[in-house]
Amino acid sequence: PQKTSFHRSQTLGYKNGYAFSRLPTVGPGGQRLYANQLSEDELDDLSSKRLALTYGQAKRAPPSAFIPAHVALDKKILKFNAYFQEDVPISTVEHQRIRQVVIYYYLEDDSMCVMEPLVENSGLLQGKLVRRHRVPKNGRGDYYHWKDLNRAMDITMYGRTYRIVDCDPFTQVFLKSQGIELNPAEEMVSDPYTELLRLSQGNPIIQRQSYEVPEPDKLKQFLTYDKQVLRFYAVWDDTDNAFGENLSCIIYYYLADDTVEVREVFKENGGRYPFPALIRRQRLPKAFVDEINTFPSCVLEITKQEVLEWYTAKDFAVGKSTNLLGRTFFIYDCDEFTRNFYRDRFGITDFQPVKLKQKPLEEVPQIIPPYNGYGMPEDSLQNCFSLFPKPPKKDVVKMLVNSNKVLRYQVALESPNPVDRKRRFILSYFLSDDTISIYEPRVRNSGITGGKYLAKTRVPKPGSTPDNLTYYKASDLTIGSTIEVFGHRFLITGADEYVLNYMESNAENFPAATLQSLRDHFRPQQVVMEAANSAIPMLDISKQELDELIAQAQEELKRDKSLNNMNIREVILQCDKDGSGILNKAEFLALCESLSVPTSSAPVHKLIEQCCCGEDKIKYEDFLRAFPS
Repeated sequence: PQKTSFHRSQTLGYKNGYAFSRLPTVGPGGQRLYANQLSEDELDDLSSKRLALTYGQAKRAPPSAFIPAHVALDKKILKFNAYFQEDVPISTVEHQRIRQVVIYYYLEDDSMCVMEPLVENSGLLQGKLVRRHRVPKNGRGDYYHWKDLNRAMDITMYGRTYRIVDCDPFTQVFLKSQGIELNPAEEMVSDPYTELLRLSQGNPIIQRQSYEVPEPDKLKQFLTYDKQVLRFYAVWDDTDNAFGENLSCIIYYYLADDTVEVREVFKENGGRYPFPALIRRQRLPKAFVDEINTFPSCVLEITKQEVLEWYTAKDFAVGKSTNLLGRTFFIYDCDEFTRNFYRDRFGITDFQPVKLKQKPLEEVPQIIPPYNGYGMPEDSLQNCFSLFPKPPKKDVVKMLVNSNKVLRYQVALESPNPVDRKRRFILSYFLSDDTISIYEPRVRNSGITGGKYLAKTRVPKPGSTPDNLTYYKASDLTIGSTIEVFGHRFLITGADEYVLNYMESNAENFPAATLQSLRDHFRPQQVVMEAANSAIPMLDISKQELDELIAQAQEELKRDKSLNNMNIREVILQCDKDGSGILNKAEFLALCESLSVPTSSAPVHKLIEQCCCGEDKIKYEDFLRAFPS
């Protein structure tokens, strides 16, 4: 009672601009506080955690793994059998109709769908009546749940009431495991009109028709034999007409309406247009009434009154001929279904197929037209064998082995014109594909252009025919022989050393006469070369001294303005007919005097003496270096 101060100590402080709380140092009015004094709540909390303070916090068991609903309930569906009733206001036979359905409830997302089993020839739109989704239960936004479904109950979806009568075993087990008590199962209600048709017709196929059927036999035939077809294999003999032939056909007889269709069997590359049908599907008349003979048939429209009898299944048999619309078809076989039908319906067991005797095809000889001169005969011949000709096959191994191997010959043109007789050509024979090309070297001031005379091609021998073509080979090219190239005759006057070396290395592939002619051609040149190599020049100087001597001769010859270097070179080269590079010394000096070459000058005379080989021979190669072109 004597206490007059009741103020509380400050417990809120600020440090570095941040507020923080602190424990009071004294109680209200400056009353002393003990350091370990606890509140009532803290004491109660400590009393309950006595064991935890002593032994530590107890370890908790780990929580169980979480499995989402779409995984745990995947492919788990509740199935309920139900039916609904609908009114039939437009029929005088039935007033209401019972339609059986199946309600599926998908547990993974609480969706539902309603399916009606398909019934053949029911005339109703069946299948999925309600697509899969969450079906609303009422207007307040609630949806149907599996807890709302049970046996012997009504469920309304979009204004249509379904009566659930039963469910499958899985649904029963699931609902019982969830603590739902199942109602007793009810019997599925059948449609009275469907049951009446089944009892009256004895047919399980449901077909909604009135009792006043005009042709009950036709309807029964359609319902019984729908999609059943008899198949007969036949031959139509049309050889009596112009360009006629035996055509293979298939006769189809439709049991549902006694119609017949004939289709032709088309063969690959048969040359006939693939028409859809030879005789379209229709009822074919077998016999007409007597009055029809007096009416013109070209304008006759056949009706039931004119036909006395129609074709039926008993009119077709294996091994017999049948006349369909004026065409005679011979039936030689049928399929397995047709055999079974005739065996069960008519008691026929003899279905032995008839073997047809086919006339052997006459072999038409292939006449090869004459060669027209365009292209190679082998290429032109391919147009007679295929619509899309292919190039003739080549010997690839021969092309790889003899690649870049060419035999070159010097040829002269045989012609009554003296100008053409002086022309020289180079004939190249390619060993890779046995082709020949001819080239004419250009000669200045000759009046002839020169260049390519014959492109690379195979040259046939004279007397060859398109049926028996023989081409020139390397063994046919001998020195002194004449070859004819497309009407032009060429005389072989020479060849290069590679031809002799190649034929000597492959002597077994060439005749001895060809090889001997080449040896005889190259023997004089070899003798001259051996003599030139064995001769010792009069002056033994080095190459550098020879170059200085040629330069001095050039300076001396430049002083004479009347000399024509090009003319001197051409004249000297023409005098060397065998191309050995060696001339007679006396003839060479006479030739130089005729060309006004100053042979008396010291540098030119010294150069001539340096080019001498032996006493009467001279190698003019170094001498021509003094006359640059």
